Amino acid sequence: MSPVVQAFFDTETGTVSYVIHETGAAECAIIDSVLDYDPKSGHTSTASADKIIRFVRQQGLNVEWILETHAHADHLSAAPYLKQQLGGRIAIGRMITKVQRVFDDIFNLEDAFKFDGSQFDYLFDEDEVFQIGKLQAQALYVPGHTPADMAYHVGDAIFVGDTLFMPDAGTARCDFPGGDAHTMYRSVQKILRFPDQTRLFMCHDYPPNARAPAWETTVAQQRTKNIHIRTGISADEFVAMRTARDKTLGMPTLILPAIQVNIRAGNLPPADNNGIRYLKIPLNTLPG
Repeated sequence: MSPVVQAFFDTETGTVSYVIHETGAAECAIIDSVLDYDPKSGHTSTASADKIIRFVRQQGLNVEWILETHAHADHLSAAPYLKQQLGGRIAIGRMITKVQRVFDDIFNLEDAFKFDGSQFDYLFDEDEVFQIGKLQAQALYVPGHTPADMAYHVGDAIFVGDTLFMPDAGTARCDFPGGDAHTMYRSVQKILRFPDQTRLFMCHDYPPNARAPAWETTVAQQRTKNIHIRTGISADEFVAMRTARDKTLGMPTLILPAIQVNIRAGNLPPADNNGIRYLKIPLNTLPG
């Protein structure tokens, strides 16, 4: 079965969000939404999420799931806002609890913070099967970029999160807390064992060589053309490349605000006693 896929590309963060549903059916899922955030002023806005809301309402769709592939480091999630406007359950992989623990060491989260993933409505087990209306879906466990990454397999499509990029951009970094290049290699091989014609939808595109943004490819194209992990590249070669490359990369612009929000299922931190919500910026903690 081939689900209908509508993509929404956010130029500020290079993020691709998706609405997926079966042809002729109303039940749908939203994947990897974006809450707009201005790091200069600290203001949030919902322009990106509102585009998704308009589409869902215009198509007469009913949101069953608001899915996160992982706790993103490059954008804030709009999941709570989408749930408020459209309904649905916010879900992520069960290993988000490990990510919450890892980042407690960095952010010294408030005493009331719960490290059990209960900020989300549902936690998927490894490779759990679930339904989007009559569409069968599977939450594939693909750690490496973070310890909690999931990809979502629906019909002939896989939404890969931050494992693969377009073939000319390679793969995602593995140097965030809890990331691991050896694990990433195994996770990518799991995806590339699917049939050649399987459609792969990226969570991000950072176009090289001034090409237009793109986010759909196939297993066959990734196997033959991916610059980091195509067929014939061994695990040791990949790990050596990924480790060396990651050492040259600066931290994402929004990693500190984004992670604090995204480990809370997109909810902002609780307000201080003056009624204002604050994001913490730990000094001299992450690599420069």
